[in-house]
Amino acid sequence: MTKKVTPYQDSELGKKEQVTQMFDKISGNYDGLNRVISFGIDIKWRKRVVAILKKKKPDMLLDIATGTGDLAINLVDTGAKKIIGLDISPGMLEVGKQKVLDKKLAKTIEMIVGDSENLPFEDNTFDAVTVAFGVRNFETLEKGLAEIRRVLKPKGTFVVLETSVPTKTPYKQGYGLYTKYILPKIGRIFSKDDSAYAYLSKSASVFPHGQEFNNILRKIGFIDVVNKPQTFGVASIYIATK
Repeated sequence: MTKKVTPYQDSELGKKEQVTQMFDKISGNYDGLNRVISFGIDIKWRKRVVAILKKKKPDMLLDIATGTGDLAINLVDTGAKKIIGLDISPGMLEVGKQKVLDKKLAKTIEMIVGDSENLPFEDNTFDAVTVAFGVRNFETLEKGLAEIRRVLKPKGTFVVLETSVPTKTPYKQGYGLYTKYILPKIGRIFSKDDSAYAYLSKSASVFPHGQEFNNILRKIGFIDVVNKPQTFGVASIYIATK
């Protein structure tokens, strides 16, 4: 049987191994490149996630696929006493740890290596869990979502910020051209690795979004599921409750 591979490369490695290697490789340029490819709008999206959770007044927060810690650092504004940023890529976390130290937030934010599908936490631990641009990299989506629900406290909040595909003309056509042709070229210029950004655009295009993702969350057992399209539908914020 041929082992299923990701859009990143033709390899016998599993998706987790490929994603880890890919993000380790681009970790040094990831933040700057994110600002370029999103025209800086990703900053506004993260602030909206923070605003949603600030109203919930969480004490314990878990940020999965935290990467270099952008969202984890922003989540300090929720007033949470403890924030754990978890990621499968040691390279991304090293960048994030330095940012946390530079901002003198080490007492609040802890950065750890971990697998979203095998979370090293007890049941009912967190008031809220977030994932920004990471659920599409889960090797087994439903397993990762079930783990998230497990570690959430009853009535806890789950917020996902993820890319999505616009459905309306001309945004749909413009998005398709940008992600297929322009984004990989930007990746090649800035990170010398256009294959990584080709993977990111490909994974975004095939990932279930909108009502389809809402239905998956409900299937896992989440309630009060809503999604809020952002910037003509190029991203979405999903909110769900345990």
